[in-house]
Amino acid sequence: MTETPTPAGAASALLLGATGLVGGQVLDLLLNDPAYGRVVVLGRRPVDRQHPKLHQQVADLGRLDEHAPLFAVHDVFCCLGTTIRAAGSREAFRRVDHDYVVSSARVAAAAGARRYLLVTAAGADAGSRIFYNRVKGEAEAGVRAQQPFEGVVILRPSLILGPRAERRTAEALAQKLAPALGVLMVGPLRRYRAVEAVTIARAMVRMAKQRPRGVRIVESEEIQEQGGA
Repeated sequence: MTETPTPAGAASALLLGATGLVGGQVLDLLLNDPAYGRVVVLGRRPVDRQHPKLHQQVADLGRLDEHAPLFAVHDVFCCLGTTIRAAGSREAFRRVDHDYVVSSARVAAAAGARRYLLVTAAGADAGSRIFYNRVKGEAEAGVRAQQPFEGVVILRPSLILGPRAERRTAEALAQKLAPALGVLMVGPLRRYRAVEAVTIARAMVRMAKQRPRGVRIVESEEIQEQGGA
């Protein structure tokens, strides 16, 4: 990959998970936002996109240290995520949703990245008895333990709406029911309303541009507010 300098006054970004539902939306936003002059995509396979600002690097996510110089950016967007079914086992799921996430944060912090933004899930809790929620919560804790980011933003969306490349039968049914069920979710239940992938992406990019400091947890209802059109 041939490096080109970031235009004066423009930010640089690195995106993990660009081939996923949310990551693809984040990529579109970053490439079309004049605030970003260079966008690095790091992943196991390239995205089918061409753009003057886009720089792609195919990599083994288990060996991110080998690509440490790429993490010397303003903002790191992590949209990595899979399912136990797609991964094939609990161990493989944890490798993607925890190990790769925490490793990327560690490498990014050491490289001098200023901000780290991560998508996890509603209910993420390192102490949860539910395996999925526990892994997501442990990933959050691992990211928060890395220093010295200026800001860390963790977004916890509920069910994510949008077309997926992989088939998820139960999730597809839930997506069909989500609009009708959403109107019934009021008060404390608002955080469990389904949210469009593009809404999450907009919230993620907008919050990065606000240059947050410290750690900020963004629950699903706030994602809806931050990412509204």
